[in-house]
Amino acid sequence: MLYQEDENNIIGEYIIFCKVYNAQRKKCGQTKEAIEETIRICKDRNVLREYLENRQKEVVDIMMTLYDDEEILEMYTNDIEKRRDRKAVERMIKVGKLSLEEIAEYFPSLSLDEIKEIEAEVMQTV
Repeated sequence: MLYQEDENNIIGEYIIFCKVYNAQRKKCGQTKEAIEETIRICKDRNVLREYLENRQKEVVDIMMTLYDDEEILEMYTNDIEKRRDRKAVERMIKVGKLSLEEIAEYFPSLSLDEIKEIEAEVMQTV
């Protein structure tokens, strides 16, 4: 089975590596420390040991690049969500049926202060 931990084949070892990394990310966050600790643990457990010993710097660099890419994508996604929410808040303010506090409950990506700033901008253009 491909999705089973098995220290006797490369795929199984990689699955173990990923599980160790996920545990370290929960503990240390998505940091270089989490990657280095994962490598240390796996080498101690003889998981991908030879590969990690020969290519540790490369593994760290690749994993940090993946982290950077994930972080950029998350920031981009958050930015798009905020823009979408901002447009919706502008429409809700223009309709005027809800208080700013009520609007804030529907848009957790925006703080009440941000919603107040949007209100001020909307009122200037009306």
